[in-house]
Amino acid sequence: MLPLAYPYDRQDLLAAWQQFISQGTCELSTLDPAVMRSWHRCRQAGLDPYTSPMSLFCEDVETLEERQHAHFDLIAIARPFMEDIYQFVGERDVVVYLTDRNLCVLDAVGDPSLRELLQARGFEYGALLSEECIGTNAAALALNEGIPVQVVGPEHYCVSFHALTDTAAPIHAPTGEMLGALNIVTLESDGHPHTLGIVMAASKAIENQLQADLSLAEAHQHLAELNVALQAMSKGILFLNPEGQVTHINARAGDILGISYRQAMGRELASLVTLPVEVETAMARQISLAEKEVVFRTADEPRPCLLSIDVLREGSHLRGFIFILEHTAEVRRLVYRMVGARAHFTFDDILGQDAEMQRVLYYARIAAQGDSNVLLLGESGTGKEMFAQAIHNGGRRASGPFIAINCAAIPRELMANELFGYEGAFAGAGEEGRPGKFELADGGTIFFDNVDGMPLDMQASLLRVIDTKEIVRLGGTRVIPLDVRVIAASNNMDLAGEVRRGHFRADLFYRLHVLTLTIPPLRERGNDILLLIAHLTEKFARRLGKTVTISPEAMAVLQSYCWPGNVRELENVLERAMHMVEGNELTVEHLPRELRMATIGGTDEAILTLQEAERQAIIRAGRALRGNTTKMAEALGIGRTTLWRKMKAFNLSPESFKG
Repeated sequence: MLPLAYPYDRQDLLAAWQQFISQGTCELSTLDPAVMRSWHRCRQAGLDPYTSPMSLFCEDVETLEERQHAHFDLIAIARPFMEDIYQFVGERDVVVYLTDRNLCVLDAVGDPSLRELLQARGFEYGALLSEECIGTNAAALALNEGIPVQVVGPEHYCVSFHALTDTAAPIHAPTGEMLGALNIVTLESDGHPHTLGIVMAASKAIENQLQADLSLAEAHQHLAELNVALQAMSKGILFLNPEGQVTHINARAGDILGISYRQAMGRELASLVTLPVEVETAMARQISLAEKEVVFRTADEPRPCLLSIDVLREGSHLRGFIFILEHTAEVRRLVYRMVGARAHFTFDDILGQDAEMQRVLYYARIAAQGDSNVLLLGESGTGKEMFAQAIHNGGRRASGPFIAINCAAIPRELMANELFGYEGAFAGAGEEGRPGKFELADGGTIFFDNVDGMPLDMQASLLRVIDTKEIVRLGGTRVIPLDVRVIAASNNMDLAGEVRRGHFRADLFYRLHVLTLTIPPLRERGNDILLLIAHLTEKFARRLGKTVTISPEAMAVLQSYCWPGNVRELENVLERAMHMVEGNELTVEHLPRELRMATIGGTDEAILTLQEAERQAIIRAGRALRGNTTKMAEALGIGRTTLWRKMKAFNLSPESFKG
């Protein structure tokens, strides 16, 4: 029934129905077109209007329960509105039904006596209210037409329902699909056009609640995803409201500040930790901070971190603050990876088969397993830093930083800044403080090369750091704990003599002297020079894309030279020579002039010690006679026993001349 057709003439409506049943058409102009279309569908389906509809139930009990479970959310939301409608009309003469999209009755509430009457006509849980089953009715029309509908008395196709008025409206999901219908059934005498407005408002309210629940579920899903993402972040995240109360804190922030989620939520951050002055100022002025190194304080200990603050605003209104915190140690580890403050050499990179070299390597591997201070002694170029890096990489600190400092290369007035860093107030106007080398080495190793070049006053400072494992930046007051291993090196083989002469602090010497390794010079490593020559030649040839061999004469010069610059000098000489080679053979002409002149037989005069002259004479004889000691002794004019004694003194063997 169209609302505009009220008040309607029941006799005219009944006559129109009878005319349609008998003739298949009617001429009533006030008849709802939707009702006329339904009558045609019922007639085409062969439905008998005078027989009470049978077989209304399409579901057994178990299947109905499954259907109700599938529509649990719809039933849960619609039920309160159905009860409100029933109470609004005075809890009498009305029954409210809820159907699914297939017009199966899912729920009902209403007047008991009217429900009994309707049950006798098939309106019950699990019943189908489709036109094929019961003819024209409001629920079927609402879903077929997609609009709210009211069907009164004779508008029902079946006579069994002529005493009723039912009003229904479709219920749509947030996605727009049809979920079901809300149907209000009364006796025809109690029907009213306002019922259409009631059912429309109720169905719309159900749709709004479905949308609200969906939005809430999506918000909860997004919040859960956000919480998981915040908890998974490597940085600490802290949300504060405008009053400084914690509204969210992830586990990382709790770890950095030493507070728990339960302890922090809803409380002022200032009541949990002592805020740095920079943080208080930023919050009071509502300004941002970018990666500021600050120290929060708890009752237990200071909590240093790198802090960024973002201010949340909605227009001009302050909504709160976001704190982003990082452990300073983690920031430094990131810097190490970016700038390459790492050790690259391992013990596998140190070549040497000489007995003394093998002994030093053995003790170096033992030293790598601990955390004691190590003192490396050796001439310039023997590979002290390579040993230091190998010791670092061979121990538990291998994943930490390796910071190398050449004490002889840093001006005296800058050394304190380099080692200990400084605070902003000490740096000067417009500058921020920065960490020193000790802080950068935290968790790893700090290597002092040419430690004997450190001024005495700085030696005292270094001694204190070794003893206390903590520093204070220049211009600062904060004590910074350290976990750093110290490795020192010196070219001065007589460092103990420097202590006696007062040039090096005795207490520092004994602190560094826990594990002392003396690296032998290249001239005392016997056949190791052949191993190093082969390795370096291959490395440079591969780098230059060449295939190069060394002539016997050039090899004799390389082997007989005393190498005062040790391995570093050998590497430089071979790299230079490999660049000069145009063919496939490295000859004496490719070697530096000073190298050729320093050996016996040079074209220029060169003064050698008798010991060095003897050594070179034995090497040249060995190379010429391929290590045959009998012929070598004859050629040199000495006895074989004497030759063996001298070869042992020079760490030479016949095998070194047979290659």
